[in-house]
Amino acid sequence: MTDLFEASGIHPPDAPLADRLRPATLDEVVGQDHLLGEGGPIRRMIEAGRLGSMILWGPPGTGKTTIARLLAKAAGYQYQQISAVFSGVADLKKAFEQARVRRAAGQSTLLFVDEIHRFNRAQQDGFLPFVEEGVVTLVGATTENPSFELNGALLSRSQVFVLKRLDDAALDQLLIRAEAQEGQSLPLTPEARQALTALADGDGRYLLTMAETLFALPPEPLLDVQALAGTLQRRAPAYDKSREEHYNLISALHKSVRGSDPDAALYWLARMLNGGEDPLYLARRIVRMAVEDIGEADPLSIMVANAAKDTYDFLGSPEGELALAQAVVHLATAPKSVAVYEAFKDAKRAAAETGSLMPPAHIRNAPTKLMKQLGYGKGYQYDPSTEEGFSGANFFPDEMERRTFYKPKGEGHEEKIKGRLERWAKMRAELQRDRE
Repeated sequence: MTDLFEASGIHPPDAPLADRLRPATLDEVVGQDHLLGEGGPIRRMIEAGRLGSMILWGPPGTGKTTIARLLAKAAGYQYQQISAVFSGVADLKKAFEQARVRRAAGQSTLLFVDEIHRFNRAQQDGFLPFVEEGVVTLVGATTENPSFELNGALLSRSQVFVLKRLDDAALDQLLIRAEAQEGQSLPLTPEARQALTALADGDGRYLLTMAETLFALPPEPLLDVQALAGTLQRRAPAYDKSREEHYNLISALHKSVRGSDPDAALYWLARMLNGGEDPLYLARRIVRMAVEDIGEADPLSIMVANAAKDTYDFLGSPEGELALAQAVVHLATAPKSVAVYEAFKDAKRAAAETGSLMPPAHIRNAPTKLMKQLGYGKGYQYDPSTEEGFSGANFFPDEMERRTFYKPKGEGHEEKIKGRLERWAKMRAELQRDRE
């Protein structure tokens, strides 16, 4: 529902700066040229004179609501907005009925649904017939990954457009507009101005909210970075431990370690800790990295990872976090090998394929007289007591051909292991020929 100020395009005198600076045309929207610029997909829709239903996915303060409003204006559609936070089935029915009445009168409706991911699956299904019939052109806004939060049927009827967090250039444009609107410059040194855009973390609305606070200060003296920090409260970085951002960051940490980049790994570790991630969750993932990506190339890594977990468990935060950092650096700088990881996957596959084949008789346990009479344990050679410390016996089931699962490439500690395995394979072949 629009009020009289919105309908007339006039902002009330006490409106926040972010509202007073809301763009009047799509050309004034900053930071989303990939969608709205020349050749952009949304720009092409407008030029064609027909809008399709869409999902606008992006961080807070990147212009989702503004774009929807301006799209309706540019295409000559009636703009109607609801929020999934405050609306229910009755509100949806009312919105669809109003749109149907407009359609009968020849007026198209753009229905903007803010926080659309907050509607449950059944409510999302309720949009489908009205979108299919063209009763409404749906524009949904979400900060969450649509693949996880929206019905496949709704996604198949909409295009998903990804809005980017505002970069420093776009944020600076907003500050210039704010200064023109207020008729004064921000009372900041150049370094503090840069720090202000960093504090915004890509959120244009938050940047203008902070700027509004600064405009209320005396123009002199100019605030430096330290004074700015004392004036404004740093907000927590965007991070939701149960949502996509959590998985993106842990993926970045893991892949930085795997890619032998200790600096990037430390950065992502710090980002997750700053965001409130459970350090013991990180410790568990670090142990996984040690066994999955390093393995026998550096057997010490799993001990370092486990020790870091125990150290954090003993010290807690913040002191224990240093142990996690040490483990991350050790793993990132260690030689990498997935030979054990791949070998175990192949061994599990072979175990599933061969079912319940028994071990060869010579390595079966023979605790009873009957078992000994059946040949259990007969001919078993105790490898450490042989001349070479290696018997070359067959330890696979008699009905199964020998398989090679573990194939070290010779990185780090595995170089020595590879040499031993090659020597044993040669001895095994020679002993087999002798037995034949």
